Amino acid sequence: MRKVVYFVHQSADGFIEGPAGEFDWPTMGRELSDYSHELTDRADVFMYGRLVWDMMSSYWPSAETISDDPHDLRFAPVWRKTPKIVFSNTLTEADWNTRVIGGDIGARLAELKKEEGGELLLMGGSKLASKLTELGLIDEYHVVVHPVLLGGGKPVFAPADSRVRLRLVETRAFDGTTVLLRYDRV
Repeated sequence: MRKVVYFVHQSADGFIEGPAGEFDWPTMGRELSDYSHELTDRADVFMYGRLVWDMMSSYWPSAETISDDPHDLRFAPVWRKTPKIVFSNTLTEADWNTRVIGGDIGARLAELKKEEGGELLLMGGSKLASKLTELGLIDEYHVVVHPVLLGGGKPVFAPADSRVRLRLVETRAFDGTTVLLRYDRV
């Protein structure tokens, strides 16, 4: 069975974006970039909620004309060629080798997990990750903590009705600035 892996960047105070929705604070050093590429190499599908999709699809198709960052230059072609899924009840179609899945996302993702293939990599987004956590569909959590206090904003996980137990399987520092916390669902 395929695994769903959640890869997310968060501030030291637990937010995925700042009070004004800003996501200009993550630092992508060489070691973290290499780790990110290890994850994308294992996956054969990238998954997003609609809000993160909007951000990703506005940047990665033409990242080479916007940025000279080595991570961006290396990841942009990977992003374009990798199949993607957007979970949304408002979006009906998307470009860049992407299919949109609406309706009962839990049932649809459970079906995808049964198919042959590599990992399903969920990138960012708190609403979709919270829903999939609630449904027991995320197998691994790769949380990268960045050295910034945002003082508010959107939390990495929305408040939940029940507790979810996780097992710490790895910690790692990257570039002397960020820390990975990798958990499996218990």
